Amino acid sequence: MSKFTNYDVIRSPIVTEKSTMASEHGQVVFEVAIDATKTQIKEAVEALFSVKVKAVNTLVRKGKVKRFRQELGTRKDVKKAIVTLVDGQTIDISTGI
Repeated sequence: MSKFTNYDVIRSPIVTEKSTMASEHGQVVFEVAIDATKTQIKEAVEALFSVKVKAVNTLVRKGKVKRFRQELGTRKDVKKAIVTLVDGQTIDISTGI
């Protein structure tokens, strides 16, 4: 596995109704590199946003099989990280890094 920069690990924030509800409990959801580890995700979030991370939970959403013209194709797998921050810390994902 190669060395990631912080921007390679954290791809983008995920803004959905469910992730907005999680933000009320001190959690932020990011799309991350498929082969990033929880430790790398924690270090990247702490370095980019200057916050303390309590826990990192990850999941891999498998790519759907879709039809492209006459052929079947598969979308890419996407890894999401649910980052729980220490009490009192917040990340405003609406502003740029």
